[in-house]
Amino acid sequence: MEAERVVITGLGTINAVAADVPAFTAALRRGACGIGPVSAFDPRQYATATGGQAPAFDLRDRLPGPLALRRMSRADRMALAATREALGAAGLWPFPEPLREHAGVVIGGGAGGMLEAEAVYRAYLRGRTRGLAFSRFAAFCCAASADHIATHLGLMGPKTTFMTACSSGATAIGYARDLIADGAADLVIAGGTEPLSRTTYAAFNALKAVDPEPCKPFDKHRRGLSLGEGAGILILESLTLARRRGARILGEVLGYGVSGDAHHMTAPDPEASGAVRCIRAALADAGVRPEQVDYVNAHGTATPANDRMETKALKAVFGRRAFAIPVSSTKAMTGHTLGAAGAIEGVVSVLAIAHGLVPPTIHLETADPECDLDYVPGTARAVDLSIVLSNSFAFGGNNTAVVFGRFTPRGVAHD
Repeated sequence: MEAERVVITGLGTINAVAADVPAFTAALRRGACGIGPVSAFDPRQYATATGGQAPAFDLRDRLPGPLALRRMSRADRMALAATREALGAAGLWPFPEPLREHAGVVIGGGAGGMLEAEAVYRAYLRGRTRGLAFSRFAAFCCAASADHIATHLGLMGPKTTFMTACSSGATAIGYARDLIADGAADLVIAGGTEPLSRTTYAAFNALKAVDPEPCKPFDKHRRGLSLGEGAGILILESLTLARRRGARILGEVLGYGVSGDAHHMTAPDPEASGAVRCIRAALADAGVRPEQVDYVNAHGTATPANDRMETKALKAVFGRRAFAIPVSSTKAMTGHTLGAAGAIEGVVSVLAIAHGLVPPTIHLETADPECDLDYVPGTARAVDLSIVLSNSFAFGGNNTAVVFGRFTPRGVAHD
């Protein structure tokens, strides 16, 4: 029996350059930079003071009805805001009662409610202990975002949270696709959410992996990444359900691949063996040949080791054609949103296909001889795209690559 095709019918996001998908599309087109001074906490004790901070918003403006905001972390609120937008775009708001039993939620994350936990601990150190920790405890857990989404919508299908570091959001999309393809769900809300927090910021500064200025992926003078925050949500559903609903189809999740480096806790394998296996597995799962890929949304963190490794991986997979494929990193706009990165970049990939748009790698000014592919410096390009590869290569060697495609009634048929 042939597996059910999995299509994308809605997108939602909030990140450093945009509070919704239309604004994000415009930001990608003009190469906007959302990396600036951090105000979510006081960064003066760290070596850097910049990051990709999401704009302020009131969740009650987006979601009517009772909301236990005190029990929600910043990560939870961003996830719910992006989910509301995605469902509206998919024609699923209010959420239809008949779909609830076979609808699931898969969310990737990392820090979760760390920002709130830090506030509670700070209050504790200052002697403010009465009821504080208990009243905010529900906001601390990374898995709470999936719980809040499922509870608010009354969804009774599979519910899962992934924590595979910077590949969490991408892994969530891949797993959600499997749930639908295997018949375990008809519809899945999939994506990722990640807040800025002191703990994360201090850790990356301790690793000396953060550039004091906005990051410069693939540039000869790059000094590290810029941290960011945000959420990205995709509504995935079976083609059968989408057609029955008369839904507008934005694209398709053709396949994904995962691998492990077995190399180091924070450094990528310099030989790129894990990344190569991951990309090849994704293409094989999608039934896509290397020569069919039109654009690569790179992991592109702007750390010297990662950018060299990813360049080497693309050359190994695509051969000489690697030099002809546009490759760009949107982390120079949003910052590296860690657990949400693969999901936000999944949104980027679908928008790229829908709008015939290859977003640029901003801040790339001086070519690195070791990073010598077409990184689309400075300015977006209008390109007709059918298949996009989105890479996520995480700490611990947790690699995930997702293949997105333009929806065609007969499936992948792009030569």
